[in-house]
Amino acid sequence: MASPSKLSSNEVAALVDGLKNLDAGEGGDGSHIRPYKFGTDNRSILGDYYGLRMINERFCRLARSVFLPFLRMHPRISSFPPEVKTFDHYCDELENFVSLTTSKIDELRGSQMIVLAPNFVSLLTDAYYGGAIQNLPTRRTEFTATETRVIEIVTNGLNKALEMAWRDLTHLTFQATNHEENLQFATFVESSELVVNCSFIIQLPDTDPANLDILYPLQTLKPLAAQLRSRMQSDLVDDDITWRQRLERAVMNVPLEITARLADPTVNLAQLNGLKPGKLVTCDLKPNPTMLVEGSPMFAADLGEVGGRSALSITRRIKTPQPGEDQ
Repeated sequence: MASPSKLSSNEVAALVDGLKNLDAGEGGDGSHIRPYKFGTDNRSILGDYYGLRMINERFCRLARSVFLPFLRMHPRISSFPPEVKTFDHYCDELENFVSLTTSKIDELRGSQMIVLAPNFVSLLTDAYYGGAIQNLPTRRTEFTATETRVIEIVTNGLNKALEMAWRDLTHLTFQATNHEENLQFATFVESSELVVNCSFIIQLPDTDPANLDILYPLQTLKPLAAQLRSRMQSDLVDDDITWRQRLERAVMNVPLEITARLADPTVNLAQLNGLKPGKLVTCDLKPNPTMLVEGSPMFAADLGEVGGRSALSITRRIKTPQPGEDQ
């Protein structure tokens, strides 16, 4: 979970050996050297990953609620562009002790891995039981039973968030199958196979940010390559509970004017011309007045009295005719 552009130890060694060979003056005519342009090893099988970027942005919003019970707040989560690298190269960037949870994806006949740093797991565990949100030094080689349970809860929540993030593109289910704490025992893919690394940063108050990685084998995503290259992706998430709650509260707080039509008196033109302040117009109150909401008839009611004050008792709702229906 270091910088995606970091060279592996094998690559650094190869570069150093190459420099030594140049200093030694081997191959003065250069006839044995094969020209190579950096960047021509095309790994962009999925194009510019636009679809996967949209999924990751959606996942950032959904994953915030996963950490709410632990941190007692919604952290800010940001995503980095997906990168393709060998699994061996990715492992070179990690410490040996780390949380590795593998989940199967039945629809793609493949798998996925969630990687959590041990200090972030300790932070979540300590905060969940009332501690402060702070980085704790971790010098252990295994997780406690409580931390393992926290990893299980977080992983299940993140898998649910991934299912909703992927739903607009395709229906996928993520089911955790295996958890390891040591890279030596990780049986995700072969070391030489390519993986797609989706990195996320979780910003926390008054402490260093935490990292979260989600790995997909490149072979697993190949069946969706055409869809992941497409820019016609919906950014609509129906189950964004926080957004729905805010929208519902905003709608419920809209003020509406309610009036009651108690009578419809009729007068002729002569009486109307003679009306002036102080004149009386006799009318008969309706036994079943109509209640109007913003000028539209909504309810039928009966006249009554409550606590010495006039009141209306709603009897039924008036059906509003839809366009095309008979009045």
